Amino acid sequence: MFFHNRIIFTIILLLSTSITQASDLAKEKRWAEQVVDTIFDGEPVTLKDGELGFLAIFTPSSTSNSADAAIILHGLGVHPDWDQVVRPLRTGLPENGWATLSLQMPILANGIGYEEYAPLFKEVPGRIEAGIKYLQDHGTKRVVIISHSLGAAMGAYYLANNQPDPVKGFVAIGMSGGGKSTVMDNVMLLKSIHVPVLDLYGEIDLDSVLSSANQRRQSIESRKIPASSKRSMQIMVPGADHFFDGQNEVLVKEVLTWLGGL
Repeated sequence: MFFHNRIIFTIILLLSTSITQASDLAKEKRWAEQVVDTIFDGEPVTLKDGELGFLAIFTPSSTSNSADAAIILHGLGVHPDWDQVVRPLRTGLPENGWATLSLQMPILANGIGYEEYAPLFKEVPGRIEAGIKYLQDHGTKRVVIISHSLGAAMGAYYLANNQPDPVKGFVAIGMSGGGKSTVMDNVMLLKSIHVPVLDLYGEIDLDSVLSSANQRRQSIESRKIPASSKRSMQIMVPGADHFFDGQNEVLVKEVLTWLGGL
């Protein structure tokens, strides 16, 4: 089965290279070929943003036929089964009643920094909306978006400009204040998000995360949103770094506790 999926992903991504996109499609292809043969929990699927095929990993809830699911957005330059933050959430949430769909987000070549990702944000809505549609087609009624680092900026950008009814919450892990581009200005974007937000970060997180924590909290608290959407909070996890190394169980527990109150 995995060999068959690998062929499908390779063909789709090779065909996609003729489409003008900012994402490094050759790198996406390499990630897809590497990832699909190593997945033990979950199933690789191909989603489409228009004509572009991209990798996602769907992991159903192992405890129930829950209609709740989380879309997971990875950080800078990696893939939807990354072993830090992404995989622990992708596999840990289904053990507690939440299906997950981890998306391959637009990426650039190795060594390219955060600020250079701004032009790729135009590709973000199509990928997230393809994920929402996939989940709805598979019986999901309630969706949350859970994101890490650059993925948190992408999620904030999407939710600040779109209000899809199925999305009921947003978890931003290791979110910085953002970049110089307005599409990456997380402090401003947070003010326009209309669903509950969990801003989760570590005590020894990156400087860009720690230095903007108060501004992000103020943005979340300043929002004029309905009373039913005010279950927002900021949590600092003692001893945790940007990737929650050695604290996977704490990470999953914090997210699940917050989800339980939605």
